[in-house]
Amino acid sequence: MRIGEGCVKCMYDKQREKVSDERYLARIREILDGRDEEDSSPTLLWKFAGVYREMFGKTVSYAETKRRFNDLALGMEKSLRSRIEASADPLMTALAFARTGNYIDFGALRDVDEETFLGLFTDSCLRPEEMPVYESFLGACAEGKAFLLAADNCGEIVLDRLFLEQMHLRFPALKLTVLVRGGEVLNDATMDDAAYIGLEKTARVVESGVPVAGTVYAMMTEEAKEALDEADVILAKGQGNYESLSGTGRHLFFSFLCKCEYFTKRFGVPPLTGMLVEER
Repeated sequence: MRIGEGCVKCMYDKQREKVSDERYLARIREILDGRDEEDSSPTLLWKFAGVYREMFGKTVSYAETKRRFNDLALGMEKSLRSRIEASADPLMTALAFARTGNYIDFGALRDVDEETFLGLFTDSCLRPEEMPVYESFLGACAEGKAFLLAADNCGEIVLDRLFLEQMHLRFPALKLTVLVRGGEVLNDATMDDAAYIGLEKTARVVESGVPVAGTVYAMMTEEAKEALDEADVILAKGQGNYESLSGTGRHLFFSFLCKCEYFTKRFGVPPLTGMLVEER
């Protein structure tokens, strides 16, 4: 997805909020002004992190935050599974809950509030206008042999696991794979997070190979590329995956919450609205 000037300003302003050093901000401005057409927000953030490490050492660790939200979601798992299993369409409910987990995003949101997060679970349905996309998703899964979920954040992957459980029940012949980040980046899910919640018991887990907050094909390992190429159905979670995969010529399904002005304007919805989008 091409970066607009509004996104450029937002990205610069967020860096300025975090770091006041003018030398650093000058380097960030150089990266933004010299960006390539194919650069997505996740790619630019990866470049920012490289400059930060060069100038100041290690980047900020989200290890404690990730553990906290993974534990929070694990603590909700039993009650959410009960709600899913009691619903008229368990797979759709699980998909909606997994999308709600996309709220846990310390990159897009200035304040991630646990109370707000918990409140979002009162809504366990897709909107009527999303139902054609959901039906298309079901049709693709019924015909496909391999499914790939491009994961996004910590905590959210616990809810992804509940969704994958329902995927296995609805489509038992479908091979399930989850793609996680290839290194620490913000609060995004990595192999360590996947192992912590036991995700490998539900699906094969593959890492991208790079600490990028999105799915950038050119930067991925051969194993990750193969998993993406071989998938008959791809569900990409979160804004970062949308920004890095949209417009790449693949048949894709996206699931995310609109957490910034660009996304609310693009889709014409209020903040924190859940989206299920199909792109052919």
